Amino acid sequence: MTKRKQPRPHSAANSQEKTKKNRGKRRPAPSDGQKPDTGSAYLYGLHAVTEALANEKRKISQLVCTSSVAKELEVGGQITRINPILAETGEISDMLPPGAVHQGIALKTNPLHEPDLDQVMEGATRLALLDQVTDPHNVGAILRSAAVFGISGLVMTDRNSPPQSGVLAKSASGALEHVSICRVSNLSRAIESLIKQGFTIIGLDGDSDHELSTIDTSGKVALVLGAEGAGLRRLTREKCDWLAKLPASGPMRSLNVSNAAAVAFYELARKES
Repeated sequence: MTKRKQPRPHSAANSQEKTKKNRGKRRPAPSDGQKPDTGSAYLYGLHAVTEALANEKRKISQLVCTSSVAKELEVGGQITRINPILAETGEISDMLPPGAVHQGIALKTNPLHEPDLDQVMEGATRLALLDQVTDPHNVGAILRSAAVFGISGLVMTDRNSPPQSGVLAKSASGALEHVSICRVSNLSRAIESLIKQGFTIIGLDGDSDHELSTIDTSGKVALVLGAEGAGLRRLTREKCDWLAKLPASGPMRSLNVSNAAAVAFYELARKES
């Protein structure tokens, strides 16, 4: 039997050894004597942070970045609201979730206000509904496509949907500042409200007999996207005015939900122009 390797015990000698190794390595002091708040959630990534800095609705508490990024922001006139705390790349990495690609910048800020459904519907002609799409990377990518193709709001359920996290904001690449997120307790009831306001509800379904391009989308449209793999839930499907598929002529018949959203949003924008 192979003996299980025991963890190396922590000892004062080990601590002294680490101290000796680190002795003489000077860490740059943050500006204004401040230190990064390592216990809070941050947005990170150049596009996500610079768009948040430009958003007057954002309540900003702390900006942490490397000296080189601070110079870029200063040249671009983007540091106007808060003085940055300077830190090394590794220090910023330590503040964030493992594997976060922060590009040398992080921003502590409150989540944006999420309007209710009535507010999102007001003046809107193009909305997207997510039926239990839980991956923040997918939701972020959908937000980015929505911002490009004129989808003004994203409606999700309170449960089984991601929060406004750093991962979501990074994937959205700044689009979180431009596309409203609305959370509802019941997606079916939300669809009923949209129908009363004159929206045509179109659910994306790869097994549909109708292609999205053949459906009249000249009025107000809400496009419903289902979770990867599971697709639209039965009750959601039943509430839709139409079920539509995207054209697929290749050997594979389906797309990742965020890619499908991008193609569908483009189709809506193309027909609207």
